[in-house]
This record gives sequence, C-alpha cells and structure tokens, in this order.
Amino acid sequence: MAPQHTKRAIIIWVTALMVYLAAVFHRTSLGVASIEASERFHLGPAALGTFTVLQIALYAAMQVPTGMLVDRYGARRVLTASAVLMGLGQLLFAFATTYPLGLLARAVLGIGDAMTFVSVLRLVAAHFPVRRYAAIASFTAAIGALGNLASTVPLSLLLANAGWTWTFAVAGAVTALYSVVLLLRVRDNPAGVMPEPVDRTETLGTVLAQVREAWRTPGTRLGFWVHFSTMFAPAMLGLLWGFPYLVQAQYLSEPAAGLLLSLLVVGAIVGGPAIGTVITHHPEWRTPMVVGYLVSALAVWGVLLGWPGGQVPLWLLVAAFAHLSMGGPASAIAFALARDYNPMRRVSTATGVVNVGGFVAITVSALAVGLLLDLTAPLGPATGFRIAFLSVVAVLVLGLWRTSVWWRRARAAVFDAASRGEEVPVQIRRRSWDLAPA
Repeated sequence: MAPQHTKRAIIIWVTALMVYLAAVFHRTSLGVASIEASERFHLGPAALGTFTVLQIALYAAMQVPTGMLVDRYGARRVLTASAVLMGLGQLLFAFATTYPLGLLARAVLGIGDAMTFVSVLRLVAAHFPVRRYAAIASFTAAIGALGNLASTVPLSLLLANAGWTWTFAVAGAVTALYSVVLLLRVRDNPAGVMPEPVDRTETLGTVLAQVREAWRTPGTRLGFWVHFSTMFAPAMLGLLWGFPYLVQAQYLSEPAAGLLLSLLVVGAIVGGPAIGTVITHHPEWRTPMVVGYLVSALAVWGVLLGWPGGQVPLWLLVAAFAHLSMGGPASAIAFALARDYNPMRRVSTATGVVNVGGFVAITVSALAVGLLLDLTAPLGPATGFRIAFLSVVAVLVLGLWRTSVWWRRARAAVFDAASRGEEVPVQIRRRSWDLAPA
C-alpha cells in the first residue's frame, strides 16, 4: 500500500474508530449512573435492570440485520446513522423524567450502538491489506474499551459536578454532530477502487438457511457457548450491577467503586493482546484456556458470595475484579472458532451467531439479578446481592456445561474430518475423554 493510501486509510479508520469509542461509552454509561437513574425515575432494581436488558437485547437482535445493511448500503451510511441514533438516544435520556421515555431512549441508543462495530470492521477490511486485518481489528477493540474507561471515574465525577441533564445532553449532542465528520471524511472504498456489486437477490429464506448451517456446525456452537460463558459476568458488572454492589453492599465510596470498575476495562485492554498472541501461536490451547478461566471464575464467585459477614476485603475485591476482567479477552476465542470451523462464505454469519451468545447471557443475568434484588429487598442490599448473584453463578455453570459438551463434539468433528483426509483447522491428539469415533 502506497504511503498516501496508507495515510488516507488511517484517517478513515481513526474517524470511524471514534464512533465505536463513543458507542462503548454510551453503552456502559449507566454503570456508574444506575443509582442516580433509580432515583430519577423512581425505580426498583428489576425495573432499573430493564434498561440494560432492553439495550443489550436490541444489540443482539441487530447483529445479523446490521451486516445485511452494511452489505447493501455501505459502512459510511450505516455508521453515520448509528452516530445520529446514539446521539438522539442519549439526548432523550438526558431530558427524560419518566420511565417509558427512559426506556425509549435506551432502545434508540442500543440500536445505534449495534450498528458500529460491524461497520468499522468493514472499513478496516476495505482500506487495509488482508495481512493487517487481524491486528487492526484487535487494536480497534482495545481502543474501544477506552470508552468504557471513560464511563467509570470520569463520568461519575461529571455526574457529581455537572448533573444528569448536562452530562448526558452534551455527550449526546457531540455524538450526533459527529455524523457530519463521518459524511465528510469516511469513504467505503479506497480512491480509484470501484465498489463490488451488491447482491440484492438475497431473501430472508436464504439468510435463515445460512444461519441454520452455521448453527449446525459444532465449532460454531462451541463458539456460541464460549462467548456466552466468558463475557457476560464482567459486562453485567460494568454495565449495571457492579457499581450498586460495590457502593450498597460493599460500602465503598462512589469514586472508589468507579475506580474498581475501571479494572474490568484495564484487564480487557491488557488481556486482549496477551490472549491473542497465545492463541495465535498455540491454537490448540484455545478451549482449554476458556475452561480454565470458567472454573477459576466459579471459584472467584464462590469466595465473593461465601465470604463470612458479606463484606469482602478491598484487596480481595481488586483481585476478583481483575480476574473476572479476563472474560472479555477470553471471549475473543469464540470468533477464532467461528472463523476456523466455517467456510469463508459463511464466516460472517457464524460470527454473528457467536456474537449473540454473550449478549443473551448478559440479558438473562442482568434481568435475573434485578428480579432477585426486588424479592430480597427486605433483607438489605448486602444479603440481597449475595442471593441475586447466585443467578450469575447459575448462568456460569450452564455455560461451562454446554462449552464442555460442544468442545467434545467439535473435537470429534475434527477427528472425523482428519480421518477422511480433509484439512483441519487445529492439530489435536485424541484423549481418553473424547467421543468414540462415529
């Protein structure tokens, strides 16, 4: 790639990357604002949890449609629409004083958020050589995590000083106005390169057939459960329940709670490149690493929920949140599985299927925690959170079980393919616990 083209590609990537950073900020902004939101809208825990449940459910539901929109209309248009939607959603949230309006605001925000990452990755694929795609995509995710970091301590300080309306109104207005920059600076294809013809004959039936084929692939199913199991707990804590847990059940100050939540982001930024390097050189370690993380995460939750008296020492909270933060980087293994076990014509569909897994788990766990907190309100927040977080353990156990099941089935598929003389994505040795040959 010529230096001039490289410079243009970097400008386009950075311009688009700012939208993804804003998307992560908006997505996680309720984490440190959950207590203020419950007071502003007069909500109990279950109703408060619905904000996050709705937003994440819409995000998951929009993954496949977003891919289709990008294919048909280009990343520039979709990314511009996402900036406008996120800005309008946050502006509405800033001035909303009723629960229905608050829900509508988070719904608009969730739809805009869902359209960002796929659009940015499409621009990366169009403007950079194939050999640079994986590195730039990983760097994109790591920089996006800085949006989460901005939604912890800085946002809590802004809320304390500028107030709810000004904080969210300025964030929304800046995001919406940034759509003008996108229109002016972003191009779907490099200069002089004609866009590929768009296939407009694809029907709903053919899309669903692709999804079914991807779902029937053991490697895709394994990826779904890996993503389901690894990313939901740190995301659920960062998006909603971590802040009230630390303030109300562990009696930390709000700035201290925000600082502790930032560990989830720092761990993701540091852990992503580290795990990516390991699985690049040792792909056979991918699922064992996931299983090891899940087993140790269960031990961490056991200590947090079983600590005598309920109030966990600060050093142990730091260690626990640092460990749980590795769930986000570990979830990237799911996308490597989707890529390796599907033909190229179906990789994007399989990736979308896998991506749904973690957001389904976030939705279920966030809603369950809110419902259980409502039911246990008379027992006080400390006891309430200990009981409510048992639902997180239940989701984790389910994910570990299904990951283990599909790990064996995916391995069996690899052995069967190897016996037929086909190329296999990973060289593995048969173990005593593997499924018997078909």
